[in-house]
Amino acid sequence: MSFRLPFWRRRLFRLRNILLSVMLMVLALPLGGLYFFRIYENELVQQTERELIAQAAALSASYRQLLRNLQTNGKPYGRQLSDRTDIQAYAGTYPLPQSAPYAPIFPELSLFDTILSPRPPAAAAQALPDELARRAGLLLRPVLQDTQHITLSGIRLLDPNGIVIAGREEVGASLAHIPEVGEALQGRYASVIRQRISDEPPPPLYSISRGANIRVFIAFPVLENGRLQGVFYLSRTPNNILKHLYAVKGRVLLAGVSLLLIVVTIVMLVSSSIARPIRELIRQTEKLKSGEQKVIEPLQNPVTQEIAQLSASFADMSRALSERTDYIRRFATHVSHEFKTPLTSIQGALELLQDHLDTMPEERRQRFIANLLADTHRLRQLVNRLLELAHADATLPSGQECLLPEVVGQLKHRYAERGLLIELDMASAAPLLIAPEVLELVLVNLFENSLQHGADRVRIHAERLDEGMKIGLQDNGAGISRENRNKIFTPFFTTRRNAGGTGLGLEIAASLLKAYGAEIELGESGQGALFWLRLPASKRAPV
Repeated sequence: MSFRLPFWRRRLFRLRNILLSVMLMVLALPLGGLYFFRIYENELVQQTERELIAQAAALSASYRQLLRNLQTNGKPYGRQLSDRTDIQAYAGTYPLPQSAPYAPIFPELSLFDTILSPRPPAAAAQALPDELARRAGLLLRPVLQDTQHITLSGIRLLDPNGIVIAGREEVGASLAHIPEVGEALQGRYASVIRQRISDEPPPPLYSISRGANIRVFIAFPVLENGRLQGVFYLSRTPNNILKHLYAVKGRVLLAGVSLLLIVVTIVMLVSSSIARPIRELIRQTEKLKSGEQKVIEPLQNPVTQEIAQLSASFADMSRALSERTDYIRRFATHVSHEFKTPLTSIQGALELLQDHLDTMPEERRQRFIANLLADTHRLRQLVNRLLELAHADATLPSGQECLLPEVVGQLKHRYAERGLLIELDMASAAPLLIAPEVLELVLVNLFENSLQHGADRVRIHAERLDEGMKIGLQDNGAGISRENRNKIFTPFFTTRRNAGGTGLGLEIAASLLKAYGAEIELGESGQGALFWLRLPASKRAPV
């Protein structure tokens, strides 16, 4: 039964995207808090306006009824308004006919609008207030005072000319010059937010709230059959947001716990995305160091692309180091074996010469000396080939390019003199991404192998691939036996050890090609040996 990780765990994210998301969340928390405070405070302002509208509507109904009771001549009371459209838009008439539509007034204030300066002081009235309105104001004054005790609102009743006829202060003064009152005297409802002047400094925590520094004013016209009978001018400071939040502290606590859970979730996400994969890599490296593990395995759930790349790099590096360690161990074993044989032979011959030099026949003495020279020559050849192999292993790509016909052309005449005919079969030549001296050294090792196995002809043909070129070298020599096909790339393996072979030629060629991202392999051939070279090609057009 196979187990598949969830999609969100299989998908790799960029580390910078995770960090950016976390930083944006951290930044959004205080900004969201400030925005919440502003929206919540704005809602308190609109709630205050809504309550003032309700108070003004109730008081205006009472005031209209008082005026009806005080009238003795039966004539309509109030100043006639000319714009009936504005009247119907902001307030209805009383009493409403049964079929008349409702005309509600909705709050329209917002803290995002301009906050006006404090309310201008009252001005001296240019005339006496209307007598009927003054009498109604006297009767309504106790009602206004009782209402103020409960609602904490500032309430003033104005006659049709804007003169205060009821309220705690400014009775007999005129407020007609105030903009919102002027709107109401035209029969239109008006509301504004003004700066508040307080005799006491606010507590320090109030600095994050504007509720203690503003006051809501509304001017509510009292209308009856298209005539303005007066204006109710109400004001109140909105509830302070801190006091209001304290009143609902249970819900605030719930919101705080929710934010804490969000922060904990963010921390766990970052830990899961970054810390856990890194800890897993550290655990594997510790096991690798102690010998419990041979190579580092790629992480199953790296989460981010960067950690996935880091994990893959660690795995590739440990695998390469393991392969290199195994190679060095095998190579050291082969080197010790290759050097031990001639050294043992040299030591034995020298001991015999030392013990029997005076009594040994001249012919036998010369044979021992010849063996010593042959073993010394083999050791020197081994040293030279090892130096070539070390140089090949240390080769770095130079970025040079070469053409196969030019390199082969330089080798044709050299090997023609030694009895090896080289034929090149290719329609066009693309530049190869390999240094010409490196390609020449690879071909020389292959041609030497062909000569050593009795070949007198090598045919070279090339095929263009998507990302490079495939080159085949087919000779007509003795070929490679089936049992030796898997051994020819093993260092020091050779079937011509007695003829001076070191078994390092193909290893040198493979190391040189590997440095340039190329490779060599043995192909199937009915006669002779076939080697395939896969070389990277330049993107330039063929010549």
